[in-house]
Amino acid sequence: MISEIPEKPLANWRGKERYGNELLDCLTVIFKSAGCTWSKCRMCSYRHERYGEQSCVALLAHLRAQLAWVQQEYKPDEYRMVKIFTSGSFFDPDEVPRAFLSDVAAAFRGKMVIAETRPEFVQEDIFRTFIEGIDDGSWKTPLYCAIGLETSNDAIREKCINKGFSFVDFRNATRTAHAAGAGVKAYLLFKPLFLTEGEAVADMKASLQDVAPYAELISMNPCTVQRNTELEYYWKRGAYRPPYLWSILTLLKNARVHIMCDPLGGGQKRGPHNCGSCDYEIVKGIRDYSLNGDRDLIGALLETECSCKGEWEYVLAREKPYCMPLTR
Repeated sequence: MISEIPEKPLANWRGKERYGNELLDCLTVIFKSAGCTWSKCRMCSYRHERYGEQSCVALLAHLRAQLAWVQQEYKPDEYRMVKIFTSGSFFDPDEVPRAFLSDVAAAFRGKMVIAETRPEFVQEDIFRTFIEGIDDGSWKTPLYCAIGLETSNDAIREKCINKGFSFVDFRNATRTAHAAGAGVKAYLLFKPLFLTEGEAVADMKASLQDVAPYAELISMNPCTVQRNTELEYYWKRGAYRPPYLWSILTLLKNARVHIMCDPLGGGQKRGPHNCGSCDYEIVKGIRDYSLNGDRDLIGALLETECSCKGEWEYVLAREKPYCMPLTR
């Protein structure tokens, strides 16, 4: 048995999320689990957040305690959408016992649920059962399967991120999810390790185009340097710079569909940043755009006058893989 002291998830918060033309109150929960079974991505620190080796019964008790805490802290009428994350994959039975899926479905019945998982854990029967648990008729698509594809380029995903699956694996998983009645949300990583700014922009442009036919929702995540990661190792030695905010604005402006983007650590040295003088307004504008979908706002932000825009343009034109990064 676990302690009777209240057990909290790794993180939880309420916010707003754009869905179609609506703004939904959203609850985000990151459950502490048995840990990601892949656990090799170069930029991820969440894989270190896990319980030690223990029985399935003990793990289930820990997870149920976290869920009970969430239910106590947040009233059901305070949110309509729930985003669920773990250290790796919510639908991995070695990380999250199957019995806990039923608990989560009962707890969030009637909500729209977005749950993250790797493609190898997308199984039609499991998804159908989970959807039956959460679906009360409130939503046409009550479940969205969120997959961290990161890029449509297999070489970049393998060499720069070490994700361990292919674009074909992603496409197959989306077909399985859709067959089960679930939607798909794709997470894309802007500027992983080893890419120049220009290479990263070109990769993201191609990825946004490639992913659009398979995912109803797309989120672009500008890379942030998390602690205790391989990415941090290179960053500390001057071999990596997080992306420019100017690049993010360019990608959002030219995207054919609405792209969600929340630049975590925006304006900080570990996160996407410009020079420091123009960062605050641009970060705020990007977050506002994710909620209101106002393309004119992105265009206006791109017209912002700042001396660092020339630096960014120089980096895009001159930075080479063998002499990167040119700036910090």
